[in-house]
Amino acid sequence: MKNKNPLLVPELREMLTAGNAKALQDFCEAGHPAVVADLISALSEEEAWAVLRHADLPLRAEIFSHLEDDLMVEMIGTLRRDEIARLLTEMPHDERADLFKRLPEERRQAVMPALAQAEREDLRRLTAYREGTAGAAMTSDYATLSQQLTVSQAIERLREVAPDKETIYYAYVVDENRKLLGFVSLKDLIVARRESRIADIMHCDVIFARVEDDQEDVARKIQKYDLIALPVLNGNDALVGIVTHDDAIDIIIQEHTEDMEKFMAIAGSHEDAVYMKTTAWVHFKNRSPWVIALAILGLVSGFIVQSFEGLLPQFAILAAFMPMLADTGGNTGSQSATLVVRALALKEISPRDLFRILAKEFQVSILLALLLGIIAYGRVILFGGGSTVPEQYSLSTIGFAIAIALGLQVVTSTLIGALLPLAAARAKFDPAVVASPALTTIVDITGLLIYFMTARWVLGI
Repeated sequence: MKNKNPLLVPELREMLTAGNAKALQDFCEAGHPAVVADLISALSEEEAWAVLRHADLPLRAEIFSHLEDDLMVEMIGTLRRDEIARLLTEMPHDERADLFKRLPEERRQAVMPALAQAEREDLRRLTAYREGTAGAAMTSDYATLSQQLTVSQAIERLREVAPDKETIYYAYVVDENRKLLGFVSLKDLIVARRESRIADIMHCDVIFARVEDDQEDVARKIQKYDLIALPVLNGNDALVGIVTHDDAIDIIIQEHTEDMEKFMAIAGSHEDAVYMKTTAWVHFKNRSPWVIALAILGLVSGFIVQSFEGLLPQFAILAAFMPMLADTGGNTGSQSATLVVRALALKEISPRDLFRILAKEFQVSILLALLLGIIAYGRVILFGGGSTVPEQYSLSTIGFAIAIALGLQVVTSTLIGALLPLAAARAKFDPAVVASPALTTIVDITGLLIYFMTARWVLGI
């Protein structure tokens, strides 16, 4: 385990050895639970639990919830069943469900009977939803009100349930079948007249998600509408949970990690904050398949160069511009792909917008091609005199050939960069998977073909 706080570890161990319960309790209560969790993560599982035992149960569960996932699972493995049950009972509902899903099956079966009936049913419901959906990301820890209540009665009810709820800023109005009718915010209750009815002040136009919705869509909805929480409904329009803004941040980080790794053709679970915990062998297995496949595909580039090998001895200057051609094609294609993948992820565009997108990228690529073609032509004219050029050809002709080839490469690379993720999205694949490494290899192959064929055509060989 990584030693995050080496200076504090001896002090904590000294307190444990001396059995200084008061000092350990003060340590647990001295800072934010997230800070305390970070400090004790430098200890072994047994030592970390020995420190946590000196905090009262609610604080202990809160600190425990802020520990890294693998440390929580390891620590659970050292505890008695009754200790685990008390800890799980005090944890937030969604975090409790996430931890429960990470436990080995035999550990789950052993712990479940020790939980109260309400906790058991809540865990079964929350762990039944497919990973990556709103149901798997939501918590059942929310406040509800009846529309018949007065404002003063509603405030009193929220005061009673507040200690056990993750958030009470939004209270959801439901009927006897838990069908969502509307919601009121804490601000609504504070500014309303005490005798007003909830039915008269509630917001009926509710933004919500379904349990089967993708978690990224849910997080984007929270971001778009600046919500503190988003209600989640089942197929019967009954309220079954909420996704809070802090969970939305976690989802966006997780999805960003997944997209970044897929963008660079890295396989695996795509979890965040696991780089140092993952062995070199696992990194190798995650990264090698695409690298090997694309390296084999890249052999095509070698065959293309071989097929035009008679051209290079006559025009050595062409070889000097091959790196520029490859780099420029890869850069312009990656820019186009990145913008399209991001727009697809944010639902700004869809595969139905194919022709509009290609038209826009074509306009951009023409401007880039003109600029880069002029730069390449100027480079040949100003600094190409030292290269070996057959007497019957002028530097101007060769510079024109290189500029035309580079311009065509920029246009085709830009269009390919936009087309690949759109085609992947249309085929129901993840656009990020094909957007970078595959793009680079394809652009290299097409670029070499364009380069040599254009040079041969312009030079009349």
